Amino acid sequence: MNANSPTEPEPGFVVGIDFGTLSGRAVVVRVSDGEELGSAVHEYSHGVIETSLPGSGVRLGPNWALQSPTDWIDVLRRAVPKALAVSGVDPAEVIGIGTDFTACTVLPTLADGTPLCELDDLAARPHSWPKLWKHHAAQPHADLINEVARQRDEPWLGRYGGKISSEWEFAKGLQLLQEDPEIYARTERWIEAADWIVWQLTGTESRNVCTAGYKGIRTEHGYPSREYLTALDPAFGDFTDKLANELLPLGASAGRLSAQAAEWTGLPAGIAVAAGNVDAHVTAAAADATRPGQLVAIMGTSTCHVMSSDHLAEVPGMCGVVDGGIIDGLWGYEAGQSAVGDIFGWFVDTCVPPAYVAEAERRGVSVHSYLEELAAQQPVGAHGLVALDWHNGNRSVLVDHDLSAVIIGQTLATRPEDTYRALIEATAFGTRRIVEAFEETGVAVEEFIVAGGLLKNRLLMQIYSDVLRRPISVVSSEQGPALGSAIHAAVAAGTYPEVPTAAASMGRRIESAYQPDQGRADSYDRLYAEYRGLHDWFAGEAYGGNGVLHRLHKLRNEVIG
Repeated sequence: MNANSPTEPEPGFVVGIDFGTLSGRAVVVRVSDGEELGSAVHEYSHGVIETSLPGSGVRLGPNWALQSPTDWIDVLRRAVPKALAVSGVDPAEVIGIGTDFTACTVLPTLADGTPLCELDDLAARPHSWPKLWKHHAAQPHADLINEVARQRDEPWLGRYGGKISSEWEFAKGLQLLQEDPEIYARTERWIEAADWIVWQLTGTESRNVCTAGYKGIRTEHGYPSREYLTALDPAFGDFTDKLANELLPLGASAGRLSAQAAEWTGLPAGIAVAAGNVDAHVTAAAADATRPGQLVAIMGTSTCHVMSSDHLAEVPGMCGVVDGGIIDGLWGYEAGQSAVGDIFGWFVDTCVPPAYVAEAERRGVSVHSYLEELAAQQPVGAHGLVALDWHNGNRSVLVDHDLSAVIIGQTLATRPEDTYRALIEATAFGTRRIVEAFEETGVAVEEFIVAGGLLKNRLLMQIYSDVLRRPISVVSSEQGPALGSAIHAAVAAGTYPEVPTAAASMGRRIESAYQPDQGRADSYDRLYAEYRGLHDWFAGEAYGGNGVLHRLHKLRNEVIG
């Protein structure tokens, strides 16, 4: 517990639920000190829907990524009761529930919240399904959004680093309109999954300031104008009518748990339900990182970087800066990398020879652990490689999902552990580029904190510390987002007056858990200089490059349809 914790709160427990890319996890937490008493994970039965729709088998195009709402409800039905059972907590003592979601994961619904993909006549239509954050098929629509915004000198564009991402609500909504106008016309609500799940818990629709601000181009001045939307497409002028103007601050109560949701979860009807939130942003509370300059990197399949500041700036390539987007009263910044853990998973699944798999099995360790052990024996630069971490495009600072990865320096002597280490280093270089973008525009990064599933990779953590030339603190909880959601639930239930106060009692981190080594850091400076040169060259003509990655991406899409 933080030494500055407030007076001991009333007894009670809260539940936090983190809806991720492949699974949902629930944790039962004591409100007095943040002690995690029980947790459970439910793997989505549909996973990420990338090739064909469930049931109908309708094929999806390139760069599609969908999810099924039934998987999310199954998390409520299975993970929450199991976490309660593991904890030994009497459900009657639970006073609140909070949730977070990957974002932008967005879906079309009827006015009552029914997902269009659950209507019999629309289930075989891809655009009726929720589009996951990693759905990048809307890149041409994002390009149009950015081009028209620049032509019109829209004032909000600078708040988003000069580019709106294909991952976000407006690009996906414009794709919906232009590729399936009938589905668009039947969409009465276009809603983030973060808000939809709260709707299912309370029976009442609500929207939160975080997803609206970062993913919905909602500033303190409102959404983009109808005139701008009509300039994109005459039929797009009503798009914001499908959103909502009343936004809840983070930590607010969105309503009370309905009888239906109580039956699903085994929790008492009527307990407080916190406003929706994004997985990365709630994790700041879990780390007790609610003060200006504390950057939290949530590292999993992708990485999201969030930080609060009392300083407003327009940072190139950021995902946005939102008033109260993380902590009320501060400007919340977001950046990110579209693939990190996914890159390492791809490499192990597709590029490791059978002999390595067999040796890992003989040792009783995972292939990841075996490669980590081999890669850790190398001096910095010994593999002779530099890679670009764009296997899923670039979120920050280029905001371009038509980019792809590059590995330079391979020879016939290159081994799997060499490439594995180079890929780890590439993601660290990508993070360093983001930190530099903050500081180049006057937004100071005072502490670098890591949360998420990649914490267990000690080699990765040390490489990040060396590349960044700064100590790295780590979140103590293995379930950072779920703990953060539980902290917001405690505020929604009235146990604490505000999120920073709750985080001081319930959040925790280990400060400076990793320290940079001067010699390795010097060597990484040399490699990073090469990364920056490749970064700008392969980014395309706008950065002085030749655009080869864009041409290859275009050719691929033409060939595979």
